[in-house]
Amino acid sequence: MQKRIAVIGGGIIGATAAFYLGYLDQTQSLSVTLFDDDLGQATKAASGIISPWLSKRRNKRWYTLAKEGAAFYRKLVTDANLGTNVYQQTGTIVTRKDPNDLDSLFQEAEIKLRHTPAMRSVALLSSQDVGKRLPFLTNPPAGILVEGGAKIDGLHFVEALLDQAQKRHVEISRQRVFFDESGKLRTSKGLESFDKIIIATGAWMKGTLKPLNYLVKVRPQKGQLIDLTIKSKHYGGHLPVLMPESSSDIIPFEHDKLVVGATHENDGGFDLKPTSEARNRLLTNAKAFDQHLQMDQIDRVRVGTRAYTDDFAPFFGHLPDNPNILLGGGLGSSGLTTGPLIGYFLARAVVEDQLGVWDKYTKPISHYII
Repeated sequence: MQKRIAVIGGGIIGATAAFYLGYLDQTQSLSVTLFDDDLGQATKAASGIISPWLSKRRNKRWYTLAKEGAAFYRKLVTDANLGTNVYQQTGTIVTRKDPNDLDSLFQEAEIKLRHTPAMRSVALLSSQDVGKRLPFLTNPPAGILVEGGAKIDGLHFVEALLDQAQKRHVEISRQRVFFDESGKLRTSKGLESFDKIIIATGAWMKGTLKPLNYLVKVRPQKGQLIDLTIKSKHYGGHLPVLMPESSSDIIPFEHDKLVVGATHENDGGFDLKPTSEARNRLLTNAKAFDQHLQMDQIDRVRVGTRAYTDDFAPFFGHLPDNPNILLGGGLGSSGLTTGPLIGYFLARAVVEDQLGVWDKYTKPISHYII
């Protein structure tokens, strides 16, 4: 008899978990259903960067997870047959305002490169060098090129993974589900029992677990970014990403699309309305490097809701007193880097019926759920 598995949430953790539940279940011993209602999902509103190595963050667990998460994409792209419309390894250019800080960061990059193959190579670029790499910029900054850096389209990423999951007999159910007090799920079919459940509901996890009398220490954070159309012979999706210090990332994509973002609005809650304030701020940030950008080039403003924790670190594991309910969340702004690896870990735990040892990546789950 097949074991019934539920995945709640179709964002980056849930979609990756669903895909790998089908991919790793070679004997088809699992019957997997993913439940998702699409509301406010951060992943689908995101265009992100896979380049954690020169981050200012000093959380060792986070860095271990992010470093391995970036390297994991090579396997994920192959396993899920992801195309360049989803993931492109075009390099990232990281900047610092102070030249001395940039020199120090380059020394750090060279040291990390020795034991981080995913970085591929690093180079210290002058502003003129950056201008050659990003010829549409009118005011290019000096920076460090990390050849292994990549960019990802969140919407296409999720769609591709769920499409591959369905080909492996995973059912996708577009609905919101709820726990009852006994741990069963209330679905459109009534109360249903599952052998194992993976919860990946992001900023909504607090509400997901409330019927089971758990308090989840996550908060919502509103994120907005803008899509612009760039008509220039100097522009294209093959170009690297610019990651300016203390400013908005500038991400070139195919089909004349330039993405700028994202905001981090801790007081935005679950509000999904675009704001003129965010649009203006993002455009101003981008115009510091490309003075030709204009408001009428903005095609749309995308809005999503991230989950973040008090220590700004992701978490994953199982409920303190229930190993059959696994969960992952609190991704914050690094979700596109850390989320897929978390989804993979959770899927393996279900398929192999054995929980992993994850303390080098995350604090105990009891730190975030009580």
